[in-house]
Amino acid sequence: MRIAYGVMGYGRGHSTRSMAVLSSLAREHDVTVFAGGDAHSMLAPHFPTVEIPSLGYAHGGAGGVTFAATVARNAGLAAELMFGGASLRNVVDEFRRRDVELVISDSEAFCHRAARRLGIPRISFDHVGVIAWCKPHFPPNLAWRGRRDGWGYRTLMGEPDRVIISSFYPAQPMKPSTRMVGPMLRREVHAITPRSGEHLLAYFNRGHLQYSARIENVLRQVDAPIRIYGTSFEGTRENLEFRPIDPVAFLHDVAAARAVIATAGNQLIGELLHFRKPILALPERVFEQQLNAWMVERMGIGRASGLDTLTVDDVAVFLGELDACAARTEGYGTDGTPEALDLLRRFIDELRDEREHTRPRTATFDSVR
Repeated sequence: MRIAYGVMGYGRGHSTRSMAVLSSLAREHDVTVFAGGDAHSMLAPHFPTVEIPSLGYAHGGAGGVTFAATVARNAGLAAELMFGGASLRNVVDEFRRRDVELVISDSEAFCHRAARRLGIPRISFDHVGVIAWCKPHFPPNLAWRGRRDGWGYRTLMGEPDRVIISSFYPAQPMKPSTRMVGPMLRREVHAITPRSGEHLLAYFNRGHLQYSARIENVLRQVDAPIRIYGTSFEGTRENLEFRPIDPVAFLHDVAAARAVIATAGNQLIGELLHFRKPILALPERVFEQQLNAWMVERMGIGRASGLDTLTVDDVAVFLGELDACAARTEGYGTDGTPEALDLLRRFIDELRDEREHTRPRTATFDSVR
């Protein structure tokens, strides 16, 4: 089939999850990726890719995400999505030109909307759908935000024909057409044998905004070498070593770390569970990451603090619990990639058959005689 695979451009988790299945799908189908932002940078070197606009979060002080600024930043693109502006028309035209027969989307709204406009079947395959398509499992103090974000996700994406949700923690789908799988683990992850080194690893998905003087002051007081990814800095400062983003080097450093201090992306936490590495989660001020951090504490696989509230005591308590947290990672982190690929193949076949059965038949001489 001719498949359009949409990937949200904010952050690296969407791209990483997509890469776990794209190579297999591309061997079986004619796949074109539609992505912008970080996703386009990561995927374009490996797959045929069309660059499209990308929705994303807006940040305020200390790198924190602000709801009002995010709404303002995305207002124009959201209006194009809802009312059919130029950006959406361009995606629709690309779908027509490529004769796209099916859409798979990882939180990418333009592909969802273009598919709905053209009557193309679609599969949602991401993590954020856990908020929209599963029964609520939210912390009480954030429940209203979970309901708000679930509504916003459904409004932007619409209701797909099938849903696959990848998550490091279990949740209960609301419909039989929604299926849960574990974290997506790339081949590079499986190729690395974890060990316990002396260093800690710190990662910030928007380090140029999130890595503050406060964070650095806390990390400098930790009695351990720390390898830091995601900032714009280079070199070494006391116990801190700043490293450039390199997906393979990053995985090797994660696999050899004592533990990880990082923003609370679902994909990263899934990979940490595979390597059995505890995490001190510093969620962005967005509900999905705050939910992830809450689940980290509920599962006992780490602790949670904040990008603008982290203290030396937070790190000390976390380091004192590493053995217990590492022990609790056992049984989690099962690779969901094989099951996700099986589900994608099954859903693709089902939707292809449904489309064939509902497509109007071409009239023949006998049928009109």
